[in-house]
Amino acid sequence: MTEVTSSCATPLPSGGVRLPARRKMASLRAVVALILREMSTAYGRSPGGYVWTILEPVGGLLMLSFVFSFLVRSPPLGSSFLVFYATGMLPFMAYNALSNKTATAIKFSRPLLAYPSVTYVDAIVARIILESMTQLIVGLVIFTGALMWTGEAVSLNFGAITMAVAMTLALGVGVGLLNSFLNSMFPVWATLWAVLNRPLFLLSGIFFLVDPLPEQYRDIMLYNPLVHVLSMMRAGFYATYDAPYASPLYVFTFAIIPAVLGMLLLHRYHKDILEL
Repeated sequence: MTEVTSSCATPLPSGGVRLPARRKMASLRAVVALILREMSTAYGRSPGGYVWTILEPVGGLLMLSFVFSFLVRSPPLGSSFLVFYATGMLPFMAYNALSNKTATAIKFSRPLLAYPSVTYVDAIVARIILESMTQLIVGLVIFTGALMWTGEAVSLNFGAITMAVAMTLALGVGVGLLNSFLNSMFPVWATLWAVLNRPLFLLSGIFFLVDPLPEQYRDIMLYNPLVHVLSMMRAGFYATYDAPYASPLYVFTFAIIPAVLGMLLLHRYHKDILEL
């Protein structure tokens, strides 16, 4: 009787070997579901959806180009104000959007985190994937349109462009992960960060190059990792510009430290955050 019972019993996974695979599949399904929910919420219910995501930066670029064309005779690089400002504004906006989306991922998906199959990591990964894809599409559409419209003669360096994109994504995710914890535990931080972050629009090199600045001012500017990102992006569009002060190592280091710290803090306090 004992032998029959033993042979008919369903064998349990040895040492829990099968559980991680099941967990991975559950996480994958949760991430896909969260991405679809985010797309429906953020874009499916708003007028124009993705179209507005593209029109907003286009409007800003056209306004900048129009205004500065009356103030200066030519942009610091090339002959098109639109292309020059696009190489600065689009990486900056991508960083800003990605860091903000990552920082608010847990808050946005809080109702779904009550389900055991959905974790705070799933919520963060879903937002990072969707926002990264969105910003890449927006950048591709706007850069292609700007180059075709202006006829600007550029020599695309895809290595430098890819590096600039990687630097932008890393910086946005790194800052966003740390702010995800700070925003959740200290709600006032979101307002404080918005105030601290606002001057970066003027101090990141969107409107100018840091290279011609006096050395003492240039050294201060280079503490801002976004200056390195924008310089690298412009090196990818202008053959005459080699971004001598851009340091990918500095940007990736600047991104990794808050990313690791943010994930450690979220792992330690995510249950407390969900109970707030």
